[in-house]
Amino acid sequence: MLVRTLVATLAASAALTAPAFAQWKPTKPVEVIVHTGPGGGSDLLARAMANMIEKEKLLPVRMVVVNKPGGGSAVAAAALAEKKDDPHTIGLITSVWIAGPLTSAEAKVTVNDLKPIAQLMLEPAVFAVRADSPYKTLKDFIEAAKAKPGSLKQSGGSNTSRDNIIRQQLSHATGAKWAFVSFPGGGERLAALLGGHVDIMVIEPQEAGEQVRAGKLRVLAQLSDTRLPAWPDVPTLKEAGYDLTPTPQIRAVVGPPQMPNEAAAYYEALFRKLHESPSWKAYVKDNQLEDRFARGEELRKTVADIEKQLKEQYQLAGVKTAR
Repeated sequence: MLVRTLVATLAASAALTAPAFAQWKPTKPVEVIVHTGPGGGSDLLARAMANMIEKEKLLPVRMVVVNKPGGGSAVAAAALAEKKDDPHTIGLITSVWIAGPLTSAEAKVTVNDLKPIAQLMLEPAVFAVRADSPYKTLKDFIEAAKAKPGSLKQSGGSNTSRDNIIRQQLSHATGAKWAFVSFPGGGERLAALLGGHVDIMVIEPQEAGEQVRAGKLRVLAQLSDTRLPAWPDVPTLKEAGYDLTPTPQIRAVVGPPQMPNEAAAYYEALFRKLHESPSWKAYVKDNQLEDRFARGEELRKTVADIEKQLKEQYQLAGVKTAR
């Protein structure tokens, strides 16, 4: 009798102290806030994730993408922060969400104000020019920029985007000067290059591959530690003669500032399941991405590391920081 009573007591105690994480589930559509317009990198990834999650039957409700472009990532970050403790809203972030507040005093919300949920991947990129461009290598472009300071143009995202940061790094290292033309969406940046309105751009490998196969673009160098399988003959920045370390472009998920812990744990588990699914593995391979899943607490540390790197790079480039 004593043993039975003890077992019953322990079972009841375990039920009371067990985490409630597994007990919470979304009861209405989950909104995913992105900082780009339709066709931008975050928009495309968010929609692909929604499709994969539906295909793998990982979520009992629909996932809806909400576009909040403007101010780099400031508008999207503010929209997510305004949700306060809403467990049915998450945000898909990139390194731009970290970089923006560092240089803009107007940005009232930083990634550190939001609830870290999970890191999904690292995203490499390449420098590309039109197929009929006179620049066959990145060195050709750099030398031309030196010869005519400010005459060449690069299309990109916000001033705090990876596109512009790597431009500043290269400019500081080489003395070459060329203009940066900011566009709100990835489609517009690419259209500017294809239309001959700019001379070069930083682009994701998959999108570059489509344009190369169509005979419209040429890739000059890769923003990655090693050569990607799709570009075995294209040098990395270091191999091209530029000993620079591009700041990692992360793709990660965060929640509103006061999102309940049980909801954050639910989404962390959701994205871990997605990460392990056949659909995700195929997507990562097809898009030349670097699968790098990490839990919420690890994401917090990664954000701090990237923030430190960015501050150092801004300092070298002579860019004032607001934080």
